[in-house]
Parts: sequence; C-alpha cells; structure tokens
Amino acid sequence: MFASLFVVLPIFALVFAGWAARRLGALGDTATREVNRLVVYLALPALLFDIMANADPAELWRPGFIAAFALGCAIVFAGTLAVRMVGGRKLADATLESLNASYANTGFMGFPLILAVLGESGLVPTLVATILTVSVLFGIAIILIEFGRQTGARRRDIWRKTALALVTNPLLVAPVLGVLLMASGLGLPSPVQSFLELLGDAASPCALIALGLFLAQTPDAAEGNRTGLVATLTALKLIAQPAATWVVAGPLLGLPPATVHLVVLLAALPTGTGPFMLAELYGRGGVVTSRVVLLTTVLS
Repeated sequence: MFASLFVVLPIFALVFAGWAARRLGALGDTATREVNRLVVYLALPALLFDIMANADPAELWRPGFIAAFALGCAIVFAGTLAVRMVGGRKLADATLESLNASYANTGFMGFPLILAVLGESGLVPTLVATILTVSVLFGIAIILIEFGRQTGARRRDIWRKTALALVTNPLLVAPVLGVLLMASGLGLPSPVQSFLELLGDAASPCALIALGLFLAQTPDAAEGNRTGLVATLTALKLIAQPAATWVVAGPLLGLPPATVHLVVLLAALPTGTGPFMLAELYGRGGVVTSRVVLLTTVLS
C-alpha cells in the first residue's frame, strides 16, 4: 500500500504545484498553453525518440504480452469511439474521449509501481506497454484527430491537409526517426544522448504542472457540466480496460499467471497526461480530460 502511495504522491504534488503557481499569480493566463507546448514540441518528442532509438527489438518481442495489452487497449478505444460517433460526436472529439478511456499512465506510474510490486523482471514488459501507449496508441489518436479536423473540404484536400499535418507533427516524426536510427544500428553520441535524456525527463513533470495550471482556471461555460461523461470514461479506464485485458490474456491466450497479473496491473493504471496534452493542443475537451486524469489517478 505504501509503495503505491509513494508512487502517486509526486504526481499530486506536481499537479498542486501548477495549481498553486496559477492561483498565486506566479504564472499567468497563457502559462497552461505555453507549458503544454513545451511538452508537445520539445520534451515529449525527445522522450519518444530516445525510447525508440535505444529499444532492443529482441528483448522487447513478447508476442503474448503485446497481444494482450494491445487488444485490451484496442477494444476499449475502438468501442468508445464507435459508441460516441454513433451518438453524434465528431471524430476529433470522440477520439480524445476514447483516448481518455484507454491511455494508461505506464510511463510515470508504471515503472516505479511495477518495480515496487514485482521487481526488475517486470520492467521490460512495462517498457513494451509504454511504447504501445505513447507511440502506437498516441499516434493513431493524432491521425484520427487530424483527419477529423479537416472538414468542409473535398476528399482530396482532406487527405492532403491531413498528411501535411502528420508529417510536421513532432509527436509522430520523433518516434519514426527513432525507429529508423534503431534499425540502422548506429548509436547516439554521448552528448546527444544526455541532451535527449535531460529534455525527455521534463515531459511528465511539465505535463502534470500544465494540468494543475489548467485546473486552477475558471472552467469554460461552453463545455457545460460533463459529470456523466467523466464518470463513464473513468469507469471504462479503471474497470473495462483491465477486464478486457484479463479476458484476452487469461481465457483467450492462456498466458502464465504471472504475465496475466502484470498485464492487467498495467492496464488498470489511471489515464496518463497524453490525452490532456492533445486536448489542450487542439482546444478540445480540456475540462473533461483534466477531470478524468485527476479522478482516475485518485481512484486507481
């Protein structure tokens, strides 16, 4: 219990630091967006590039674990997306809500929690889950959001504008470049590696501070009372995703009990800051997303 508490306390401390800085006037009205842009355009791309460039494919190739975690995530993401779009939600907004329901905080919370509970044997699978979440799921969400934003144009123009937005998005370009470097077999010079680590380490803390800054603002009345939606997305993240992952890992794939335990624990982690970064970047659903991140972290 104390291990879990020690993992979560720094998260709330960083969120509170952002909230207090805004309330006390240390940071101004534009701080949320500027800190978030720092994460999106500098810190997180550096982290994604570093993760992919230094990955070892032979060590990461765990097909059973990958299938269980990815399918559990995909079931919740795709199911939420379909239900929301059938209900009349636009693609970009439905994508962000689906990301809220399926984006596990494997990076910031996963590593220290797994190390405390299961030891070093769980760290490589946690890295696999992190890559699937922050690179694959995140990338798919960005593609769908960009496609959904290109409305009111001819189909050819929609594809062209979407493609242009994607190839200039650092959150997609960085991991792709990292994969290319990994495949080349070339290493990074020591100063470059240190630069990436220093910049990448700022991603999660700055994102949490940005979340606190946003929570200190007066909510936009246009977003209305979304308590029901927040509760639904929270339940999907904390109940539906680990349940779907357990079904895939246990009854369907018959993975060893230790692997089932690990993959379900990772799937049950709260919503990470990735959805909030995109909500703030694209100006969509920031109130809902910030509440989901905070509530799932409290309840998880």
